[in-house]
Amino acid sequence: MPKVKAGDINIYYEVHGEGEPLVFINGAGATIEGARMLIPVYSPEYRLVLFDNRGAGQSDKPDVPYTIEMMAGDLAGLLDAIGIDSAHIRGISMGGMIAQEFTLRYPKRVGSLILASTYCGGPHSIPMDAYTMRLIDMEQMQKLTPEERVKEILRLGMTQEFIDKNPGFFQQMEEFLMENARQFIMATSKQLPAVLNHDTYEQLPEIKSPTLVIAGDADQMIQTENSRILASRIPGAELVIFPNTGHMLIEAGDEVNKITLDFLRRHRVTKQG
Repeated sequence: MPKVKAGDINIYYEVHGEGEPLVFINGAGATIEGARMLIPVYSPEYRLVLFDNRGAGQSDKPDVPYTIEMMAGDLAGLLDAIGIDSAHIRGISMGGMIAQEFTLRYPKRVGSLILASTYCGGPHSIPMDAYTMRLIDMEQMQKLTPEERVKEILRLGMTQEFIDKNPGFFQQMEEFLMENARQFIMATSKQLPAVLNHDTYEQLPEIKSPTLVIAGDADQMIQTENSRILASRIPGAELVIFPNTGHMLIEAGDEVNKITLDFLRRHRVTKQG
């Protein structure tokens, strides 16, 4: 698939399947590669759009301060370039923050909104704990090798119980990330300041798109209470909390996709790009 010009950057993207457009927005440091397992799940019913956020993967990595607003603008530019007027928008973690901002900026372009493992930011949100903040702190970063840092961040993405029961899966994930450890760290170092400066709390009641908020009750990166805050602020939002589940929602297995597909099917849109 090609790259397209969106504002000041070139964005790498892929489109799979036919039907109503469905856009997946990655979390910090993540790329299209981490979402490939979702292609056979969603592409039979939807025109699935995957892309690398600025600073990550095969998209451009300008050496400027990043903001969530900027990345929402990148998404708008991408959709313009590939001829999509409106879409279902699903974002996880940082991607959920971009999804919030995109919906607030371009409400008519959002058929439905899915916010996974994310928060509204600002003083009304529950902050990350000290350990997580240490891992994303630029000064602390220098004390760990990229490989050590990736391993610790990966452990924050799932429960220890899941890791203990699935050592092979954890090792596979670790090896995958280790292959691109330095690129992952470079991407997160550029994107995380945008995460920490994100704040949509006061604007959330303006969101009119049907919204599903999902999270794990054992999320170590973004406290679960943040999802309850989002759902309470967005009119009519549905909230699903998965038990014994971490930030990446891996522990919930196919249930995440089942709930997401059910929500999408209940909120089909008639206008497509």
